Amino acid sequence: MSAFKYRALDGQGAEQQGLLDAPDRDQAVALLHTRGWMVLQIDASSLGGLHQALGRGALSGAALMSFTQQLATLLGAGQPLERSLTILLRQPGQSRKQVQTRALIERIREQVKAGKPLSVALEEEGRQFSPLYISMVRAGEAGGALENTLRQLSEYLERSQMLRGEVINALIYPAFLVVGVLGSLALLLAYVVPQFVPIFRDLGVPIPFITQAILWLGQFLADDGLMLLGGVVALIWTVVLRSRDPLRRLRRDRRLLRLRVIGPLLQRIEAARLARTLGTLLSNGVALLQALVIARQVCSNRALQQQVEQASESVKGGGTLASAFGEQPLLPDLALQMIEVGEQAGELDTMLLKVADVFDIEAKRGIDRMLAALVPTLTVVMAALVAVIMLAIMLPLMSLTSNI
Repeated sequence: MSAFKYRALDGQGAEQQGLLDAPDRDQAVALLHTRGWMVLQIDASSLGGLHQALGRGALSGAALMSFTQQLATLLGAGQPLERSLTILLRQPGQSRKQVQTRALIERIREQVKAGKPLSVALEEEGRQFSPLYISMVRAGEAGGALENTLRQLSEYLERSQMLRGEVINALIYPAFLVVGVLGSLALLLAYVVPQFVPIFRDLGVPIPFITQAILWLGQFLADDGLMLLGGVVALIWTVVLRSRDPLRRLRRDRRLLRLRVIGPLLQRIEAARLARTLGTLLSNGVALLQALVIARQVCSNRALQQQVEQASESVKGGGTLASAFGEQPLLPDLALQMIEVGEQAGELDTMLLKVADVFDIEAKRGIDRMLAALVPTLTVVMAALVAVIMLAIMLPLMSLTSNI
């Protein structure tokens, strides 16, 4: 298959442009004619290889959010689905992501034009769209509210992107701080400190224990630093391999949720994500059992995934969601209480969305507090390490000066 860039007039006389996959130029022209279009120009695309390589790649979170928002806006303006997808194809730009997005929209439009529902067209794209996304679109189509469903999806994606972006932005400075200071410490220990070993030995200066320890550490890093680095890499690789074992990861994730400081924060983050997913699906007409199956895939913690699966079996047997989650509580007590109230009032979807709002705020507040304490803590620790190294070097020099 090759990629061809075309210009054509559709049945209404409007000019259409885009990329098209076809075995050769004649087949590409024939495919455009089957759409009822008059071909104005068609050429082999210089981005053909890129188009084939990236056409099936996964969309980034930002690109998926933008696609959803724009499609919801066009449908809200009264445009038919096929026409909305055609308008989205006209967006300018030749970057990799833009070519990838246009190729995706082109395939979806062809499926829709062939008479398939949008949810089926999205499902045939494989991993491009999550089960949550496809299920909500399918529910929106069944209820005749595709525009509202897409708006809810765009808000859901926007919240997720915003939280992720805030965490990444907040971690940039601490990451640079750690890398910079650790690099400086390694330079001091591996290259600067060893220069003082022959000086202290020749002068016969009594060397304190702290200086001996720092000198030994510096000499070790200078002589066997590469071996140490290889050992650290091997250790990390071993830990990664061991973490792939489902039972080990399950036990580790369960312990993480019960840690004193990190555990409550992880519980809030997982509770917000799980509640928003369930609430959004239920409010769009997805059955609870199906919603639980989809929500299980959204959870990043294996222990919580297992609990959601057990809750699904409990609900299938006639139990309530609150009691199922409460058997081995991994979520905050407030979340369980609010879910129970929602079930009793018959407004589980609304209450789940409120749970998500509450724990989104609490999780963001907890992350802000942790990051606010992280920078000064790292600064103090790194400053103390540098001070110890400098003190270890200065003590023998001060002893030598006092004996002169």
